[in-house]
Amino acid sequence: MLKIRSLSRLLLLLLGAVCFDCSSPSGESQESDIRLPNIVFLVAEDISPALGCYGDVMAITPNIDRLAANGALFNKAYATAPICAPSRSTLMTGLYATSLGTQHLRSETPFSESLKTVPEYLADAGYFTSNRNKSDYNFDHDNRWEHWSGSLAPWRNRTDDRPFYSFINVGPSHEGSVNSARYEENRQQLVDLGLQPTDPATVKVPPYYPDTDATRAVWARYYDVLQLLDRNVGQVMDSLQADGLMDETIVFFFGDHGFGMPRYKRWLYNTGLQVPLIVQFPDQYQELIPVEKGQTTDRIVSFVDFPATVLNLASAEIPATMQGIPFLGEAIPPARTYAYGARDRADDMFEMSRSVTDGRYIYIRHYMPHLPYIQSGHINGDQKAAYRALREARMEGLNNAEQEKMWLPKPAEELYDLEADPEELNNLAMHQGFQDLKVQMHNELNAWMIQSRDLGLLPEAEYMRRSVGSSPYDYASEGNEFKVRDILAAAEKVGLADEREIVDLLESQDSGVRYWAVLALQQADGLTGDALNALTRRLSDPSPSVQIAAAELVLHLTTSEDALNTLAELVQSEEPTVALQAARSIQLIGDKATLGSSLCTSSASVVRASSDAVRCRTSSAAAICTL
Repeated sequence: MLKIRSLSRLLLLLLGAVCFDCSSPSGESQESDIRLPNIVFLVAEDISPALGCYGDVMAITPNIDRLAANGALFNKAYATAPICAPSRSTLMTGLYATSLGTQHLRSETPFSESLKTVPEYLADAGYFTSNRNKSDYNFDHDNRWEHWSGSLAPWRNRTDDRPFYSFINVGPSHEGSVNSARYEENRQQLVDLGLQPTDPATVKVPPYYPDTDATRAVWARYYDVLQLLDRNVGQVMDSLQADGLMDETIVFFFGDHGFGMPRYKRWLYNTGLQVPLIVQFPDQYQELIPVEKGQTTDRIVSFVDFPATVLNLASAEIPATMQGIPFLGEAIPPARTYAYGARDRADDMFEMSRSVTDGRYIYIRHYMPHLPYIQSGHINGDQKAAYRALREARMEGLNNAEQEKMWLPKPAEELYDLEADPEELNNLAMHQGFQDLKVQMHNELNAWMIQSRDLGLLPEAEYMRRSVGSSPYDYASEGNEFKVRDILAAAEKVGLADEREIVDLLESQDSGVRYWAVLALQQADGLTGDALNALTRRLSDPSPSVQIAAAELVLHLTTSEDALNTLAELVQSEEPTVALQAARSIQLIGDKATLGSSLCTSSASVVRASSDAVRCRTSSAAAICTL
């Protein structure tokens, strides 16, 4: 990789070589190369581009706005997942979480010995690396960072003059704070800091939320915590200024995904994936930033591009394994045309959806459309003020048709025009005038899933079993055992095929194909006796994941002691991912679980036991057994 930053600098170096004995009047050497930049990531939790510099008049964010005035503002920056751990695993590696097997929240996924993380690559390039407060990568973070602390100025822990890379988590805007029940106490906190609490009467409630006092209070709280976040950003920038580092430090400020609210965080809409991104840079690095200070850009950038960009700025070689492209630094390639997103299991709630956007349109494919947007589960519980407000409004009959959609099964496909319909209300997927565009984006999404070896096409328990002794990444990327095209073709039957096209797939040699055949039958309009018999045979499938999916569907359709016994056995599996999948199926079949005498007790105890192993905050025994 060429490490000289520009042709002009190359000429300066050549001149310096010719005049190697020249000296300045003071006798000091003429230094022609500029020091490698320090790089700071300011990573805000759970925020959308609702900031003053993005035009939100409700947001009081002077420090962040100052960053934008002194840097570049990106209008089309996207997380690769609408939830933290999968997105952070991409920020650490330059690989999609779906290629690593880290797409589920939360998990402890074996990490390939053939890969390194960004701080390891930068350490090799001579950087001091530090992390503030949080890992949450879905893989082991030990020995990845040189320094770990809660400091907002972690570079001060250097013992030498190396350039530094600091990954600083700033968390006041996390959904946990926003959804706090201590509303008045939190408002007083702002007053004590000399900040102005937001008046709930002044906020704009999104059209997919009922307009109630409770929803207004939650949104007002969001603008309150944005002020606290902005204060943290100011503290970091003040520390850089006090340490005399502003002229040699490039600062990235961005969110890890959209707002920590229903229909934002965990949703594959633009609301869940689009994030603010501001890059502040000193004058000496202007030629590395293809945007003038104070200007905006519509270049599409994805989290998968951030690691390659950081290495490019550090004049380090970009590994061939990285799937992103640099958007700053030397030799920037053409901008990407599309950004991709993935949603999978979140704690105890299983899901699989994929998305692609070109910045104007977003296409979403749901592979489990029978599940509603808001599932019952730990992280969607009433302990969170936003979910509680939505549930209460629904119980009171306040929802209109748009607001009711969050509680209902999903369409298999969604397509939105973000320019004409920025709130993503009008699904164009079935609109006759948009079929060519839908097919184009659908094909683009499928091509990405194949090229990136999307492990989400296998149940979590299945790819963990297949990769024992190695890692999911190694399993998916080496050899031909992972038949991604065949499995994707089967998954494409979900919601878009009838029974006759699906039943034969139940006899496939590949467990991934058989799994999606079972899921596809969830969408069929009534099953024939032949289909039910074929499905029942899957209760003894070699794959536990296929057994569980078949047992759940059989129990939705009929009463089956064999299906209950299948779940009762697998919920006690020593493999935590198998036990978790079985426990969730038990929860979803509802009252029929009471027909198994020990089923509820077994599932509750195993979920507790598997919780630590999977690092998944699953439902408690009481929640699973509320039948």
